[in-house]
Amino acid sequence: AAAKLNEGKTKQIFELPDQPGLVLVQSMDQITAGNAVRKDQMEGKAAIANRTTSSVFKLLQESGIKTAFVKQHSDTAFVAARCEMIPIEWVCRRVATGSFLKRNPGVKEGYRFSPLKMEMFFKDDANNDPQWSEEQLLAAKFSLAGLAIGQCEVDVMNRSTVAIFEILEKSWATQSCTLVDMKIEFGVNVTTQEIVLADVIDNDSWRLWPAGDRSQQKDKQVYRDLKEVTPEAMQVVKRNFEWVSERVKLLLERQASGRVVVLMGSTSDLAHCEKIRKACTSYGIPCILRVTSAHKGPDETLRIKAEYEGDSVSTVFVAVAGRSNGLGPVMSGNTAYPVINCPPLTPDWGAQDVWSSLRMPSGLGCSTILSPEAAAQFAAQIFGLTDHLVWSRLRASMLNTWVSLKLADQKLQACSL
Repeated sequence: AAAKLNEGKTKQIFELPDQPGLVLVQSMDQITAGNAVRKDQMEGKAAIANRTTSSVFKLLQESGIKTAFVKQHSDTAFVAARCEMIPIEWVCRRVATGSFLKRNPGVKEGYRFSPLKMEMFFKDDANNDPQWSEEQLLAAKFSLAGLAIGQCEVDVMNRSTVAIFEILEKSWATQSCTLVDMKIEFGVNVTTQEIVLADVIDNDSWRLWPAGDRSQQKDKQVYRDLKEVTPEAMQVVKRNFEWVSERVKLLLERQASGRVVVLMGSTSDLAHCEKIRKACTSYGIPCILRVTSAHKGPDETLRIKAEYEGDSVSTVFVAVAGRSNGLGPVMSGNTAYPVINCPPLTPDWGAQDVWSSLRMPSGLGCSTILSPEAAAQFAAQIFGLTDHLVWSRLRASMLNTWVSLKLADQKLQACSL
């Protein structure tokens, strides 16, 4: 049998002897509240919690957030990278409720935090998980898996928590559900020494209010609020947990379909267009390449345009034409869809050529973006307004860029000392 590494109130961690660096996270049928002052068996909870957390981690991982999750193993367990856990609960709030109101008398329930409100609690059952300041966390001088937890690491976890919350908030909004607040934990991956989102995110981790209405809450608060635990009451709690685990699966599904259609004046621009397509793919956006010249075959350009207007799929056109760009302006004057000019500029006449994309007749709204990757990113931002999966990739990519700058700076500081 695999050795048990750790046991919490609702799960056990086992090592996987044949897979070094990985562990098995096994959920249990136990539900607890108030530091386990109240605890009950809830038949089927392990499977529900495991389904929920596996879906949430999949959603975050596909967005580009670094997590410990590897794959779902069984109904009640998943495989994760082995981590040394940072003993802090990171709490992120959009709406003031619960313990925040007790600790901040005078604040009305329902007060909205923009930007999000971050709080930290030290995991210490004996003292009921006291709230900590950043200064206390730094003073604790934690070192886990060989990584010292200093200002840089704290900043990274702070930023990551906000990004993770925003991605889940956007996702839940597609189900008309308000993500009110949530708690998460980080660990240091023992193999890579990277800080990753670890532990679990399930229905114990957040408050969820359908239609923003507290009386419809679907999270563990329902259990915390029970006057007495009866079999009937536990059925209600279980139904809520099941509702959440079913809904979470829907968060992985596209809400809106969209595509980018790249029109190029000639195949000599193919390499430039492939860069646009590759970047679109990284956001999960289908991208189609077509060849047409507004100068040499305007009838054909308009026929191709009509093809993509006629099937009610949201489309962003990208016009790639060297020398004189007639393609973008002609498209822009004849479609209500967005058009992005992305001209491939050459050193010889590029400075002159770019004006054919910039100086437009009146009534044309096309933008000009010179970098093919940036043109794809702009298209993704347009789709991100209606597609939470695209938005999530943009949001995670923003976080990852911020983190890599932070780490590069830290490394440079260490070299120059």
